Amino acid sequence: MSWTLSITGKGGVGKTTLAALAVRWLTEHGPKPILAVDADPNTCLDALLGVKAPRTVGGVREEAKQLAQSQSANGMGKAELLDMKIQETLVEAAQFDLIAMGRPEGPGCYCYANNVLRSVLARIANQYPAVIIDNEAGLENLSRRTVQRSDWLVFVTDASARGLATARRLYDMALELAISAQAMGVVINRMRDGECLDRAQRLFEDTPVALLGGLPDDAEVAARDAAGQSVFGLSVENAVYTAGKQIFRRIRESDAVRI
Repeated sequence: MSWTLSITGKGGVGKTTLAALAVRWLTEHGPKPILAVDADPNTCLDALLGVKAPRTVGGVREEAKQLAQSQSANGMGKAELLDMKIQETLVEAAQFDLIAMGRPEGPGCYCYANNVLRSVLARIANQYPAVIIDNEAGLENLSRRTVQRSDWLVFVTDASARGLATARRLYDMALELAISAQAMGVVINRMRDGECLDRAQRLFEDTPVALLGGLPDDAEVAARDAAGQSVFGLSVENAVYTAGKQIFRRIRESDAVRI
C-alpha cells in the first residue's frame, strides 16, 4: 500500500510550494517513483515541478464522450474510453509522475472531475511507494474526499491570525467529515518570527495536530514562484528547502506512520 501525504489550506498560503518541496525531497530521500496529484482545478503544481500538464482529468471528459459517439470508438464503451483518455493525462518525469484534475470542459461541475480523479487514484496509487496530493484551496475540498485515506493530512497556513484560524477550521471540518488520516500536522509558511509558532501551539493545543514547523519568507522562492520556475532549481542550502527538509524528516520519523 502506498504512503499518502495530503496537503490542504486556504488559497495563497503556499500549499502548492510545500507539495512540490515534498515531491523533490522524496525523490532525493525516498523510494521512487512518486505520484504527484494536483487536485486543484487551478492547475499549477506542474510548473513548480518543472513539467507541463497539457491535459487534465477534467479536460478529457468531453473528449471521451465525443469519441464514444463517433465512428472511431472501435466498440469501446464510454467508461473504457474515459479510462484510456485519463491514462493519457499522466505526465511521466524521471523520478515522479503527475496527474492533474484541472477544470471540466463542457457542461458539468467540478464534482464529476473530482469523482473521476478519486476513482483513478483508487486504481493507480498502489503502483507508487508514495503519493503527494495538493488539494484545492479552501474548506469545501475536504468534503469531496479525493482520497479515501491519508497517512498524513497537513494544514498549511501563513503567519496571519486569519490563516491560523482557517487552519483550525479545516481541522474541525476534517473531524466532522470523519476524514481518515493516520496523523495530522500544521505548517506555517512565510514565517518571519517565532511568535506565530506560539499562537499556533495555543490554537491546536487541545488537538492531536502536530506543529511540524515553518517555512521562512524567502526572496528566491518568491521570485521563482512568480516566474513559474521549478523547486528543483533551488539550491540545497536555500532556507525554505532547508526548513522543508526538517519538516519532512519529522513526518518520516513520526511514530504514527513511516514512509
